[in-house]
Amino acid sequence: MTTTSAGPDLLDAVRAGTRVIELGHPLYTGMAGSPNHPGFRMTLERRHGDAIRPDGGSASNEVIVTGGHTGTHVDALAHVSHDGLLHGGVDAAESQRGGKHTVHGAETIPPMVTRGVFLDVAAVRGVDVLEPGYGVTAEDLARAAERAGAEPGAGDIAVVRTGWGRLFGDAQAYVGKETGVPGMTVDAAHWLAERRIVATGTDTTAYEQIPAGAGHRVLPVHRVLLVEHGIHIVEHMACEDAAEAGIGEFLAVFAPLRIVGATGAPVRPLAVVPA
Repeated sequence: MTTTSAGPDLLDAVRAGTRVIELGHPLYTGMAGSPNHPGFRMTLERRHGDAIRPDGGSASNEVIVTGGHTGTHVDALAHVSHDGLLHGGVDAAESQRGGKHTVHGAETIPPMVTRGVFLDVAAVRGVDVLEPGYGVTAEDLARAAERAGAEPGAGDIAVVRTGWGRLFGDAQAYVGKETGVPGMTVDAAHWLAERRIVATGTDTTAYEQIPAGAGHRVLPVHRVLLVEHGIHIVEHMACEDAAEAGIGEFLAVFAPLRIVGATGAPVRPLAVVPA
């Protein structure tokens, strides 16, 4: 994760003109989400006209209920354990005492202002959407990096497009319980980890390959990335605008909410590219 001061070169680049591409979905009641996590709900608690101030003014507000892994979000390192241990050998049971994680909570996810690489696997395989249950391989990622003209490196964010995000508006199809969902294989996860990236994301609910009928029973890629290598995972990304723009290398701006002790946090990921 790289942060930088707004020096003359950066300011000159901004003044020359940039385009900001959204890499996340808007949050709304009823949107698609993992069956393992609480969904998102928003309703108006107070409406205009419910109370009117002496000067004629009125205000409206809302109540929001959500899980930390709903909508476009980042997984904290507290999210997954293996054999009772979190990343770095932290005792998972001890960490979660008291109703929140005292180690690796979402508040420890760094703000990420760094180099991003857009790996369009659907494009290199010549399809709009990868087939259900397809396992993205290390070779697929290498070919996508060649197409992008950039390979992920230390401190970078790797965004992988499967095209599955096109189904986000159809919750049943997007979750793909019966059909399966494309995603990263363990082989692909090791390829990314070897490049020492800080985070990686894709346009599906679980990030990794989900075979037909398997559901989210076993998620080995989460173990490889979160537990073994301390690499954050971003799920439910929106990649179609970036694909249409043909981006490869970009300035990534990812700033998750600092929710103390949580296992994940909503994020609004942005790709900043020359206009």
